[in-house]
Amino acid sequence: MPMLVVVTRCVEGRYRGFLSSIMLELAPGVYAHPRISAGVRSRIWGVLSDWHGQLRQGSIVMTWIDSAANGGLGLATLGEPPKEIVSHNAMLLVRRALPEPISPV
Repeated sequence: MPMLVVVTRCVEGRYRGFLSSIMLELAPGVYAHPRISAGVRSRIWGVLSDWHGQLRQGSIVMTWIDSAANGGLGLATLGEPPKEIVSHNAMLLVRRALPEPISPV
């Protein structure tokens, strides 16, 4: 039963109520639980996905220890995270878009 961490950004209050009822809220929008089974994690993600599909606001990132995944980290996202996480050579990296060059006037 690996540790589970969920980070929410710009979501409705219902997410906070739901997540804080089953996990410890470490900081605003950051929730953790030291021992959650894969089945419970899947049910939590199902609720979050359903709500996000209806409300279409904010972003949610869920991460957990997964020895079979790249970098040993399971990762699921909803919405538009500020960074893109990609797999490269069995590890996870953050890719950011380059800013548009400023054209001379």
